[in-house]
Amino acid sequence: MSVKIILADDHRIMREGLRALLERDAAIEVIAEADNGRTTVELSRELNPDVVVIDIGMPDLNGIDATRQIVSESPAVKVIALSMHSDRKFVREMLSAGASGYLLKDSAFEELGTALATVINNQTYLSPKIADTVVKDYLGKVEPKESKVSPALTKREREVLQLIAEGKTTKDIAAQLYVSIKTIETHRKQIMDKVGLNSVAELTKYAIREGLTSLE
Repeated sequence: MSVKIILADDHRIMREGLRALLERDAAIEVIAEADNGRTTVELSRELNPDVVVIDIGMPDLNGIDATRQIVSESPAVKVIALSMHSDRKFVREMLSAGASGYLLKDSAFEELGTALATVINNQTYLSPKIADTVVKDYLGKVEPKESKVSPALTKREREVLQLIAEGKTTKDIAAQLYVSIKTIETHRKQIMDKVGLNSVAELTKYAIREGLTSLE
């Protein structure tokens, strides 16, 4: 029986490269691709894959929140994060969201096969370049300087904040989330009150700093 995989990355070239690599193995089947986090969640819900390989910096819904939704709905699905960031904050947040693996993009092609075998066997895989940092963090040998990603924000507020940071208008966000414009305005005010910021520009910088979106 083949291992069913969904590849999620907003860069088509990255997806194509990973697909070509995976399809060398007859025991692996790439059943779908996605270029944003929201579509990834929908495909996972529809197709019930064994593994989702997802970039953290995804548009519409970032990889951390997408992972949280996927694992919450389907605990048997394994998620492997792809990221350019070795910062322990991103690693910690992704693992807390339910990911079973964390790959740095600069070594993804060399390590993906090993990562898949590891998570399928119900173990956690971390790129060697970040494993030491993570171990020290969990053992308390590294003083945590960062807060968790937007800990005071609700799931919907996190979604709204990411969409604001990506430049979408209030009307566009309301349409995408199937709520009223007034509801989005209320969410925006609540977000600003919680994080202590007063402009869209400040919210955008905050969202980037906290890993909810990227500069790409």
